[in-house]
Amino acid sequence: MIEHLAMVASSAATSPWRRAHNTTQRMIIEADESFYSDTPKGGMKGMKAARSMALLSYRNAKAYELTQSEIEIDKMNEFKVDSYQRYQGEKLAKRFNAYSYYTLLNMLDTHNVGRKRGGVEYALKQIQAKTLILGIKSDILFWPEDQNLMRRSIPNSKLVMIESNFGHDGFLLENEKISKELSVFLCERPSTELNSESS
Repeated sequence: MIEHLAMVASSAATSPWRRAHNTTQRMIIEADESFYSDTPKGGMKGMKAARSMALLSYRNAKAYELTQSEIEIDKMNEFKVDSYQRYQGEKLAKRFNAYSYYTLLNMLDTHNVGRKRGGVEYALKQIQAKTLILGIKSDILFWPEDQNLMRRSIPNSKLVMIESNFGHDGFLLENEKISKELSVFLCERPSTELNSESS
């Protein structure tokens, strides 16, 4: 059914590390007592704080140095990063409620392509599509090991690791690099010997 498959900053199964991030977000939401009110705005403060925490895993220390550093060395409060973190929570609150977000976190924990398919590696070996696996080198949520497992297991697959200062969010921000790799991938001739790594 699918001739070309491209997977960007992803994995075949959710790792304990990513589940830990999701669990922590749920704990933050649960700490907001209004979450138990079962009203449209219930848990909103908790969700905003959870999203702010999650952003630390979407980016990395280098990204914050590049985007949130300040020249004023004598500043004691109201740092640039303060408003940035709060803004991220407010932005999410305009399109999500806490119950939807909480449910989404639960769903993300269950991702495993090997479930009822004989395990992850066996399931990946069944893929027949010509496959491109794109990873972000600085991604702390989806490690290079995640992409390497898919490359080793999927026949006719190719791995490309993208350089980015922005961690997991590189899959959103490095659109020129990713578009270039996708164009090359779609123009390549099919090959049964494509299972090779490019960096």
